[in-house]
Amino acid sequence: MDAEGKSDTVHVDDCIIIGAGPAGLTAAIYLARFHLSIRLFDCGTSRAALIPRTHNHAGYPGGIRGTALLALMQQQAAEFGAVREERRVESLRKDGQFFEVTTGERTVKARTVLIATGVFNRHPPEMADDLHDAALERGLLRYCPICDGYEVTDRKVAVIGTGDHGTAEALFLRGYTRDLTLISPDGEHDLDDACNTKLDEAGIIRKSGPCGSYAIEGDRLAVETADGMLAFDSVYPALGSHIRSELAVDVGATASEDGCLDVDEHQRTSVEGLFAAGDVVKGLDQISHAMGQAGVAATTIRNYLADKYTLYR
Repeated sequence: MDAEGKSDTVHVDDCIIIGAGPAGLTAAIYLARFHLSIRLFDCGTSRAALIPRTHNHAGYPGGIRGTALLALMQQQAAEFGAVREERRVESLRKDGQFFEVTTGERTVKARTVLIATGVFNRHPPEMADDLHDAALERGLLRYCPICDGYEVTDRKVAVIGTGDHGTAEALFLRGYTRDLTLISPDGEHDLDDACNTKLDEAGIIRKSGPCGSYAIEGDRLAVETADGMLAFDSVYPALGSHIRSELAVDVGATASEDGCLDVDEHQRTSVEGLFAAGDVVKGLDQISHAMGQAGVAATTIRNYLADKYTLYR
């Protein structure tokens, strides 16, 4: 199209967004409204889709299902011409000034890429998928105390975890209820003196595992412990997450030890033209935070492209 890198023969998108959760969809809305050529790849595994109903996302009195929120965002992005494809990206590489994104046997090119692939929560050990999904739908199993701790106020709650991470999650939930039990997933707890002291001061019960049997009993979720099956109004796994940053790391982006992508204040990774937003970046794993990062990333992408190519209409 011009002498500055836009080709008449091979289509090159201005930006490809990998991941279609709140971060990816927010960026798609911004970038489409900047009159940029964008493509959004959605493999259908956004964590937001698993939310039965979020009550802390501003603007929705009474709450909104995660799937409903995503559907509204998809509709809004489509209104402005964002192209969304239900495909899993298998590889990402940089060839000169362009990125190459491969899905199956198809490869597309882009001037910039935004990684919004998020994270995957580690499930309780040996919990069957159908039981997991049923418990999650009913609020018997929860993953985000910041999102839904309010909903377990004064309820009987368990945290599956140990060590510093399990202790921190149990202490956070202690702000909502005094009836708390910390269950080790694998056997005896791995708690140092500092953790035990904090748990004692908070009145948090400890039970050894291993976990391995679960059952929905009426309005409670029962969990196996060394003392037998114990039932709770809600159970929080505190087992960490898998950060889905492999595509970016493969192309040279730096990441923290746990896999979160390193970005600057404008959501730029260490690879020129590669940006990241949402839970794949170190920070508060919240929809509102992901959307804010996406707005920053999208605006930076627009300005980056304007410095390299003619964006005048």
